[in-house]
Amino acid sequence: MTGTKRYKILLVGSPNVGKSTIFYTLTGRYTNVSNYPGTTVTFTEGSAKIGEHHNLLVIDTPGIYNLQTITEEEEVAKKLIIEGSPDVVLHIIDAKNIERMLPFTLQLIEAKIPTILVLNMIDELKKSNMDIQISHLEHDLGIPVVETIGIKNIGIKNLRARIISVAEKRYKFSPIHIKYPEYIEQNIIKISQLLHNKYTISKRAIALLAMSGDASIIKLIRNENFFKEISEILKNIPPLKARLDIENTRFNYSTKLIKEHLLVKTKREEKLTRFIDNITLNPFTGLLFAFLILYIGLYKFVGQFGASFLVDVLETFYEKQITIHINNFFHNIFNTNIFFDLFAGDYGIFTLALRYALAIVLPIVAIFFSFFALLEDSGYLVRLSIMLDKFLKKIGLSGRSVIPLVLGLGCGTMATIVTRTLETIRERYMVTFLLALTIPCSAQLGVILALLGTSFTALSIWLITLICIFAISGAILNKALKGEQPVFFMEVPPLRIPSLKNITLKTYERLRWYFVEVLPIFIFASVLIWVGRITYIFDFLSYILSYPAKWAGLPTKTGEIFLYGFFRRDFGAAGLYDMRDLFTVRQLIVTSVILTLFVPCIAQFLIMVKERGHKAAFYIFLTVVPAAFIIGILLNLILTPFIE
Repeated sequence: MTGTKRYKILLVGSPNVGKSTIFYTLTGRYTNVSNYPGTTVTFTEGSAKIGEHHNLLVIDTPGIYNLQTITEEEEVAKKLIIEGSPDVVLHIIDAKNIERMLPFTLQLIEAKIPTILVLNMIDELKKSNMDIQISHLEHDLGIPVVETIGIKNIGIKNLRARIISVAEKRYKFSPIHIKYPEYIEQNIIKISQLLHNKYTISKRAIALLAMSGDASIIKLIRNENFFKEISEILKNIPPLKARLDIENTRFNYSTKLIKEHLLVKTKREEKLTRFIDNITLNPFTGLLFAFLILYIGLYKFVGQFGASFLVDVLETFYEKQITIHINNFFHNIFNTNIFFDLFAGDYGIFTLALRYALAIVLPIVAIFFSFFALLEDSGYLVRLSIMLDKFLKKIGLSGRSVIPLVLGLGCGTMATIVTRTLETIRERYMVTFLLALTIPCSAQLGVILALLGTSFTALSIWLITLICIFAISGAILNKALKGEQPVFFMEVPPLRIPSLKNITLKTYERLRWYFVEVLPIFIFASVLIWVGRITYIFDFLSYILSYPAKWAGLPTKTGEIFLYGFFRRDFGAAGLYDMRDLFTVRQLIVTSVILTLFVPCIAQFLIMVKERGHKAAFYIFLTVVPAAFIIGILLNLILTPFIE
């Protein structure tokens, strides 16, 4: 039987299970990133074709642990599952953590959603000397189960065949029945009998979610004729107790399946993996390990190799091989009038904007994103989150906030978008503020590491100042902002040797996103500078900024750097790199601190408006600007007796 229908396939699962890899393997490329209506959460869509007649719309949903959601991203994933009417849902799990992830599979089965269980990274399970009896698992769950190794394209052919079988309704699902505590079962029957509308999931699943206090499900059933009677039933059920009893029952059911049928253990787990886990998660050795990783990755790789070596090579090439020809070309067209300065000269689009974007910013950002992808793919980034959770809780954050904060070292704009994965609005606001004030983007970081890296004292002062400001700002926000403290929960993936294919793919996608976003703004900034200079507005603003620069003991020309920094942080960093010979060591330290703390760039500011609202964005703006200069002035006073 062949068909022409375009089947909708959803990829669901918790973070770090290889969903994006499976998505890329099925579709061959990323095609469209969309916002879910009414939210800022994005999901990725791609097209795939199986055989001659089977067209697929494949959707990579945000990470989700179960249908009882916490974050906005999880809620969007749930809506795509429940309201999106998928033909097939691929529940992708890390095979090594099957016991913890199987309860969500059970929830999908109970909801009567056409599900295929995808045991990804099966090779890592087998390296731990364990195996899964697939036929037993399929029989007990009553759904298709497929083993895959996404990064090696293993098992994908079988997965495609199973997708078509389920989409065309040729696979006969065998329902399972999980026995919950008596009071849960009795109320499932009562609530189910009062549900008369049509739903895309089973009434049993709706009743279970309603008893757990799920707000979106209760909202969904409000137009039921007997909603008043349902509400009376729910009033007598403590939602937290019900949720814990339901989740414990599912977990126990999963554990029973694993013990009785599914896993065959032949040897002990490898001692090396356990040893590395102990090192990376121990508070003392984990901190030393993190320092070593960041020292090698950020200082040596991003700072010295990226910002010093690559930037020097590319900038020298650009200046000697490209800038001269550009100046000559536009000089022949415009001579030396004002239009020459728009395209060439000191501030032209081709000689300033493109040189900054291609020769200074691009190599640093590329190096950082490859380093970040390596941390992700190795499984270490989650361990870093867990290790820092205790420290971050002291200032009202959780370990989950490590991801946007570390990503902010690449691009503050992208990191601000990622704050939507945080659990509470309070935590999102705090991380957005800290990203704007204390976290340098990769170009800033690379340039500063290149400028201060020759002096351990100078680099240490800059770093200690930022850490202190981060801690003080976080403590103040923690006291000032009302709201619940976040609860931290994150699945720990196994440590693995990073895949070159994965690192290349992730780096390419982030770099493409960044470059599409940054190049137009660099050009726009260059045009604004040109307009500002011919109208003297730019000179006036630089003049105003020269006063706090002078108060901080800096050359008056430093005002231009800070003005550049508003157009783009990395634009200002590139400007500082250009003017480095004008500064003493003390002035370089103070300028680096002010530039790091100074107002976020236009792109990040606009994203702040979009994510946190106009009021919050302007409040952050009006707080960060004076704070940067006040701290710079105080730092200069402290350093003057000691450093020239």
